[in-house]
Amino acid sequence: MCGFTGWIDWNRDLTLHSDDLERMTSTLALRGPDASGTWISGPCALGHRRLSVMDPEKGAQPMIRNQDDGKFVIVYNGELYNAPELKRELESRGRVFSTTCDTEVLLASYMEWGAASVEKFNGIFAFAIWDAKEEKLFLARDRVGVKPLFISQAGGQFIFGSEPKALLAHPAVKPEVGAQGIAELFIVGPARTPGVGVYSQLTELLPGKCMTVDRSGVRTHTYWELRSCEHEHSVEQTAAHVGELLRDTLERQLASDVPIGTLLSGGLDSSALTSLAVNFLNRSGGAQLHTFSVDYVDNDKHFKSHAFQPNSDAPWIQRMRDYLGTEHHDVYFDTPDLVAALDDALTARDLPGMADVDASLLLFCREIKKDVTVAISGEAADEVFGGYPWFHREESLNASTFPWALASGMRAELLSPEMREWVRPLEYIGDRYSEAVAAVPHLKGETEKQRKMRTMSYLNITRFMPTLLDRKDRMSMGAGLEVRVPFCDHRLIDYVFNIPWEIKTSGDREKGILRQSLRGVLPDDVLFRKKSPYPKTHNPAYLNAVRSKLLGVLDDPSSPILPLIDTAKVREIAGSDAASSNIPWFGQLMSGPQLFAYLYQVNRWLKEYKVSIR
Repeated sequence: MCGFTGWIDWNRDLTLHSDDLERMTSTLALRGPDASGTWISGPCALGHRRLSVMDPEKGAQPMIRNQDDGKFVIVYNGELYNAPELKRELESRGRVFSTTCDTEVLLASYMEWGAASVEKFNGIFAFAIWDAKEEKLFLARDRVGVKPLFISQAGGQFIFGSEPKALLAHPAVKPEVGAQGIAELFIVGPARTPGVGVYSQLTELLPGKCMTVDRSGVRTHTYWELRSCEHEHSVEQTAAHVGELLRDTLERQLASDVPIGTLLSGGLDSSALTSLAVNFLNRSGGAQLHTFSVDYVDNDKHFKSHAFQPNSDAPWIQRMRDYLGTEHHDVYFDTPDLVAALDDALTARDLPGMADVDASLLLFCREIKKDVTVAISGEAADEVFGGYPWFHREESLNASTFPWALASGMRAELLSPEMREWVRPLEYIGDRYSEAVAAVPHLKGETEKQRKMRTMSYLNITRFMPTLLDRKDRMSMGAGLEVRVPFCDHRLIDYVFNIPWEIKTSGDREKGILRQSLRGVLPDDVLFRKKSPYPKTHNPAYLNAVRSKLLGVLDDPSSPILPLIDTAKVREIAGSDAASSNIPWFGQLMSGPQLFAYLYQVNRWLKEYKVSIR
């Protein structure tokens, strides 16, 4: 993967502003540690940082190609998994290629088919292409938003980049946050409402959309969105088709000119991808697969089973490494590592995030990068197939808010009275929930149960899944590691979204149809293991450490978070039983310790980014 940035200014010659472009591009060095490039001409400036995966010698960006009397320049972050097919089709139409990388295939596709080319792509991507002859910039983002693309129209300019930090390095973009941003941080965060950049001058191009910028203005087009249709397959046919799609997707995503591995937790999703990868590599004569797992020092001593984390991963990881014979790497972190990494995780996101869940993933990715450059991960299976507890609980299905945000009332009380009056947090999240539910593409004649399950599926794919994809992108790219997510293949999502709930849960199990599709791929005990989420630390030392850091913030009168929060309420929670509670205030993993770490990150972010509230 890579990182890119740039801007359009119709009123200035940007060749006189190369220093600004270099500064913006340099902020993305961790995303692209292997090479850097810039290109400026007239009103357009483009910058790129490269992580070399395909054709390391010839795939430099910005990539320039000429056609007739025109010039096309691309900056791109992502992977096209159907690049070989597209390349053959383009060659049959007379196109000649000088590299083996997918960047050239993507650019040639645009030169051949224009904006319609995005409908042909199977992959994860964000890119910008400058058509010098037409003086037109074309931008696009993949269908489900695996790769990010932030934009700003500050100061009459069109500014864009892979991460907020690149835009914030532009002189016209200020680190300002208004009522909407405060609401996003305190009542929605660490999720974000789709398209909202938290910073007042930033938005994000939504998944499945493309955009054209020229002298006449900015126009956005939707080329993909979730649609509902009747499901016509039997249970057996459905399981077979899911299995075929998953195998095809995984095998496409194993293409790489650099070492590749998988993240292995011993759960259904990561074990399935790892097993499919080993089978493919064995058939094709590939190298032994590297696998990686993460845990915490003394976690076995402190782990206690509960509804949101029913069992420990360690025995299951051992089961799968023995079953598959992979080159396995166990990675362990201690409490001081996690606490110290909170700051780096904040910088990687440019926003407060998922506390130790972010920090551990960043540290994990750094360790993985020592052995491989590309890794396969199981994100999105629970959103797509309905694996989370809230798919199966009436209180969540009947709640008038997002099921991962049931503690909104408690969170609203953390704000100071002045902020609550200004932001109106409960009204804000209520409006966002209503907007999301109104967008669900229901089928005519659905029963009440069918409507509920389609709504839950839609909310998870379009509202919760982006949170985990943001996390995976920022933390992996913060370590210069490319992570691919096969369960985000749009063909799989399109198909599974329309599988009736009674088939999705066949066998009376969560993700039942996925389990059925994987018979013979995994041993039965792993195939039917109860879901357990990404591991977090259960060591009370972590709770004590982050509580101490937060109390230090509260004791410092210069802390910028103080005017935003009810300090007495926060102190009360820090000293109560809620501090060590396993009841989450967001998602499945963020309970008492993560609340303290999150508030610490908010304060650190306000200070380090010099954020203005207005």
